[in-house]
This record gives sequence, C-alpha cells and structure tokens, in this order.
Amino acid sequence: MKKAVSIKENRAFRRIYSRGKSAVTPFLVVYCRPNRLDDNRLGVTVSTKLGCAVVRNRARRRLREVYRLAQPELKQGYDMILVARGRTVDGPYLKLTDAFYRACGQLGLLQEGKS
Repeated sequence: MKKAVSIKENRAFRRIYSRGKSAVTPFLVVYCRPNRLDDNRLGVTVSTKLGCAVVRNRARRRLREVYRLAQPELKQGYDMILVARGRTVDGPYLKLTDAFYRACGQLGLLQEGKS
C-alpha cells in the first residue's frame, strides 16, 4: 500500500474516531469521515488483545486485502479506519468480505450502481 493512502498520525485517528460515523459487524468496525482529497485513505487498528504479533499482522493483512479489492466500488474522498475484532483472524474470508461491504453500505460508502 502506498504511503500516500495510509493514515499514520495519531491525531488523524482521534479525529476520525470522534467526528466520524461508524458501523459495527462481528468481524470489524469501520469508521469513516470525508476528507478534502480525491483519494481514500486507510488506517488499520488491531488490539493486542487479539493475540501475538503474528496474529495481529495476519488480521492487518486480511483487512488491507479486503479494502484493496473493494477499492473500485467505494466512493472517493473518505478517511477510513478498520478496527479488527476477534473473528477477523480466524473467520472465513468470504464472511469478512461480506461484513466489510455491509458496513460500507450502512455508511453510504458504496457507489450507487455497485451496491
């Protein structure tokens, strides 16, 4: 993932958490907030409660891949944070993908013709 499309700063995360909208599924939580850019930016958060570093990195990779494949169907100009939950690591990949699309649909992030 390019550096230009990822969110790294703590204050950006805090701003999205406090002022953004959120959607919760058993697999992940999606926070979003409009930005003033032409592209989407992504931040991924995985708690240490999920497991060791290997498990947390697997959760991050799965979330980034779901986002990467869904990118053409998402509206542009949003900051998004994906927060991993317990089922992110060992749940079926198709259910994780469905949960992501369901959350994006609740937040209105899907393009009109694609939902």
